[in-house]
Amino acid sequence: MSSRAANTKVSLDRFLSLEVARVTERAAVAAAKQRGRGNEKDADQAAVDAMRREMNRLNIDGTIVIGEGERDEAPMLFIGEQVGLRTGPKVDIAVDPLEGTTLCAKNMPGAIATMAMAEGGTLLNAPDVYMDKVAIGPGYPKGVVDLDAPPGDNIRALAKAKGVRAEEITALVLDRPRHADLIAAIRKAGASVQLITDGDVAGVIHTSEAEATGIDIYLGIGGAPEGVLAAAALACIGGQMEGRLILDSEDKRARARKMGITDPRKKYTIPEMVKGDCVFAATGVTTGSMLRGVKFREGLIETDTVVMRSTTGTVRWIRAEHREFSKFELG
Repeated sequence: MSSRAANTKVSLDRFLSLEVARVTERAAVAAAKQRGRGNEKDADQAAVDAMRREMNRLNIDGTIVIGEGERDEAPMLFIGEQVGLRTGPKVDIAVDPLEGTTLCAKNMPGAIATMAMAEGGTLLNAPDVYMDKVAIGPGYPKGVVDLDAPPGDNIRALAKAKGVRAEEITALVLDRPRHADLIAAIRKAGASVQLITDGDVAGVIHTSEAEATGIDIYLGIGGAPEGVLAAAALACIGGQMEGRLILDSEDKRARARKMGITDPRKKYTIPEMVKGDCVFAATGVTTGSMLRGVKFREGLIETDTVVMRSTTGTVRWIRAEHREFSKFELG
């Protein structure tokens, strides 16, 4: 390896460890100031602005490949946006500055700020559309579940692999009208359904710790950005996931083609969504089952963050106290 390549790898590794935590911390604190105020747009914008500001301080040559829309939807972090000081390693970035905008606006549990950073050219570059998903945790033979299989078949196959009855399986599903048939099929197979109003990144991650969370499988349609972020997390901690972009209009298919997606029906696995070394980070905005929310105290701010690394499988839980209060608030 050349000296330049070696230096790039060292720099990339450094930024793919704890630096991403600072970014999600800033976004979470900014969003937390909007908790319970009833304005989803303001909460999301606060998280976006803080995340962009912090990323632009990093010594990276970053490109947003999974974001909150394309360029015409700025000032959100848009797909194709360049971030960082542009002097360091090339990296791909997937973001959801505030997953659970409704949760934050209503001060309900489970809102998080999240992102993934990976070596350049290794994250799926896709438009901001919906994605059909199925995910389970680690420890099962490859191919136990299949996105194209009926929900009941997936439930029964997972139960068999786990060595339990279907009645002992719990599926997590977003509470949306579009999932009425899916929910009915899961229950017909004998499994129980746990519904969530928002937060399918955390929902997919819950499958990785089924013994603790009680969630065995995630099924249904959610956002594509959340899908890639969830795949990045599972790439770090283990599990299986398949996803397919919902490209149900010519406009969406055209947007996908511009990003190099030629097969609108392609079924993506984790290695196809996250091809290289990556780091996933999430910071709690409101307290949920995975992370504590931001806590404001006199003279300091407390944050709770999880950081995961794919090449090492390392998971770090960072409960931080930021004592430089005014400096932290200003970014």
